[in-house]
Amino acid sequence: MFKRKLSEFRASQEFYTSKLMDRHIGAIAALILISLLSSWSGTPDSHTITTWWEGFLWGLADPVIGLDCLVGIVAIGLLSSMFVRGAAIAGYFVLAAILGIVIHLFQLNFPGIEIAIAISTIVFSTMLMMPNQPNFVVLALMGISAGLFQGYTVADSIIGAEMMPLIAYIVGMTLTLFVVAMSAREIGGAMGMGEINRTLPWKISIAGFAFCAIGIVFLRNSMS
Repeated sequence: MFKRKLSEFRASQEFYTSKLMDRHIGAIAALILISLLSSWSGTPDSHTITTWWEGFLWGLADPVIGLDCLVGIVAIGLLSSMFVRGAAIAGYFVLAAILGIVIHLFQLNFPGIEIAIAISTIVFSTMLMMPNQPNFVVLALMGISAGLFQGYTVADSIIGAEMMPLIAYIVGMTLTLFVVAMSAREIGGAMGMGEINRTLPWKISIAGFAFCAIGIVFLRNSMS
């Protein structure tokens, strides 16, 4: 009787985990579709923010409008699932993005920022295709660098904005970055990326290849 109950409990847990992963995958796929549609429709990179509501909405949207930035966030989340303390990597990334906004607001110049974002996307995507587990410290430092680039880029939208719209923008951006990164982390964990002596799931390898291709395209466009 006990074994039967335990078996039923495990089956229900596996079903719940599967459904939860499907929802995470669906949400990220929807964000990628939104990013693609935004690129094709010519959504402006620069926009004027005058109210706190506009700041919050654009804060939610900006990190996922740029496809190269979005796939970089997803790649970081997937890679963080390889570590027990991997959630800290996502946290470092988000904090670094906020710091990147502050740096831009103080008008400190980062040359070649689009090239840096494309390169970081390629590096993260390449890691997804490698069977060996990356070093935690190296991945954390790279996540911090990518966060700085991301925050610096999106800060173009809020140059000259007042304090309340600025705060609302940062809150919205933080929510988007954290939710996307942690959703990707849940997907990676459900696929067994954090298991000892793991075999890299073929779906993750395909995603890494696709992300790398996107990064290469954006790198070429940035350098032309």
